[in-house]
Amino acid sequence: MLRTRELVRVLGPADRDRFIELAEQDPVVNVFADYRARLTNLDERWLGGQVWGRFVGEDLVAGCHLGANLVPVQCTPDDVGAFADVALRRRASVGTIVGPHDVVAALWEEVEARWQRPREVRRNQPHLEMARLPDVAADPDVRLTTPRDLDVLYPACVAMYTEEVGVSPENDAGGGDLYRARVQQLIGRGWSMASFDEQGVVFKAEVACATPHAAQVQGVWVRPDRRGEGLATRGMASVVHHVIGAGVAPVVSLYVNDWNTAARATYARVGFEQTATFATVMF
Repeated sequence: MLRTRELVRVLGPADRDRFIELAEQDPVVNVFADYRARLTNLDERWLGGQVWGRFVGEDLVAGCHLGANLVPVQCTPDDVGAFADVALRRRASVGTIVGPHDVVAALWEEVEARWQRPREVRRNQPHLEMARLPDVAADPDVRLTTPRDLDVLYPACVAMYTEEVGVSPENDAGGGDLYRARVQQLIGRGWSMASFDEQGVVFKAEVACATPHAAQVQGVWVRPDRRGEGLATRGMASVVHHVIGAGVAPVVSLYVNDWNTAARATYARVGFEQTATFATVMF
């Protein structure tokens, strides 16, 4: 097992293609890191963090995205020790550690004694994907959102985030402005979908990231007073139709909390199948 420090270094624009090749060894599981590399060219000015690589000889064998999200890339549990020290140096900026559950568990075991207490640890999150159009009917009311929808859409996004994460995205200084800008960005990219009634948003979901290989969906939400009507199933069918049918990506993926039986049943009805298990440490 090689852990010598000289085999671990920050990656930069010259390493972009090698890092993407590494991520493409499992392109659906690694869609977030792959997307970030393509978007930023691994330039720290655009990353808002760093990407580190572990080399054996000239071969890049494992990576680690270190920003607001700490995401291991093609790591085995034995690889994570190589990134423990650099992760600890950037722990003040890390909001979540997320990735395959065995790798996250091994990394957390390495750093837990020297890190702040997490707000929550979600150890078992089924990672789901599908690469075909769903058999269930799509909801004709679900559509791409536009900038005109922002004022109605934004409160629903805050409600979803707060319900899912346990804290409001508006809690931090400037958090509301940053989160609103993120929602605007997703609308502008054609990655935000929703349906509406006279009371506001009924269903919503977003594409969080996309590469030529896969798209990852986030923020799936149905307004509480409309739950139990099958809206999530039909809404997710619409999302899959858009992602695959419009050529955003050939595979749709997401991960879900194991205890969320209603959501897991919804995704199964749409046609998603579990391909891996994730874990998330939240601060």
